[in-house]
Amino acid sequence: MRTGKQQHSEDAQAAELRERLDAVIADAGASGHRGLIRRILSTGIGLGTDGATRLDLKITATAVEEMRAAFRLFAPFVGVPKVTIFGSARTQSHDPLWVGAEAAARGLAELGWMVVTGAGPGIMEAAATGAGPERSLGISIRLPFEEAPLDVAADDGHRIAMKYFFTRKLMLVKESRGFICLPGGFGTMDETFELLTLQQTGKMEPMPIVLLDRAGGTYWQGFARFVTEELAGSGLIAVDDLDRVLVTDSPDAAIAEVTGFWRNYDSLRWQGEQLVLRVRAEPSDAELDDLNERFSGLCEVGAITGSGPLASEIADDDALDLPRLVLTPRRRAVGDLYRLIRALNELDSAPR
Repeated sequence: MRTGKQQHSEDAQAAELRERLDAVIADAGASGHRGLIRRILSTGIGLGTDGATRLDLKITATAVEEMRAAFRLFAPFVGVPKVTIFGSARTQSHDPLWVGAEAAARGLAELGWMVVTGAGPGIMEAAATGAGPERSLGISIRLPFEEAPLDVAADDGHRIAMKYFFTRKLMLVKESRGFICLPGGFGTMDETFELLTLQQTGKMEPMPIVLLDRAGGTYWQGFARFVTEELAGSGLIAVDDLDRVLVTDSPDAAIAEVTGFWRNYDSLRWQGEQLVLRVRAEPSDAELDDLNERFSGLCEVGAITGSGPLASEIADDDALDLPRLVLTPRRRAVGDLYRLIRALNELDSAPR
């Protein structure tokens, strides 16, 4: 049990460390978010005082370095919408799946989107080729038994390589506003299930997810059957958990799903138990009444109401020019939330 004297000594040491770190940060010229930078440095020192192993320290150092490299890769393209395309590295250029990935990427690039891939061969190469060198970004992984990343439609300023899957997967998801998954092996399944998990648990903001197959293909139909019959049938997930995903064999439908998701819906923010949805066009009173009638089961209490920016949003200067809808949703109502977003995009008042 700590004595008051020991606690005082520890507090004094912490204060001294804080002052030293602040001095280092200032000398380095880091002017913004100093508290967060101090936390990063303090955590590194803490690992040292914890007696972390060399391997643990190498993992930590490499992960932070890789995340920094990825942040710098994306920094010049802030504000440009991005879609990540997943799929097999083993798909050949004559395969209809290659053609579909290339077509979807080209169509999105023509609409002003950037395409993010794993910077490898197969579907990744197809997507990068479709988007072109100026509209594609790649995050490759160094693997001992697979082909090296290809120099496909990207210069050094549009691609980085990583050691760890977990940092790569984070960056393939973090910056994107839509996802298209084509058939693939264990890696593609891993990425697809992670997207579905993030979506189901609300750890990712609502995003469009498309499962794109070749014409007449059965890959994603078989996947959907497994999810419905085995996972939902066993009570392991909700029966409507896959309803938020579009399964299609049409690149045009994939493009429409990704872009259409953002027709009116812009973003969301939690304010305690309340959910704030920002939209591009304010719904009419009649439209709001209709939404409340159709989605009455979504609200835990109260109703869906129109609103201006909340106090916390004003303090953060957070999208103050956009109209808001405010509600208190039921827990585990992710499916209804997606249906509400789609309804908002279909309103007569929504931008065309």
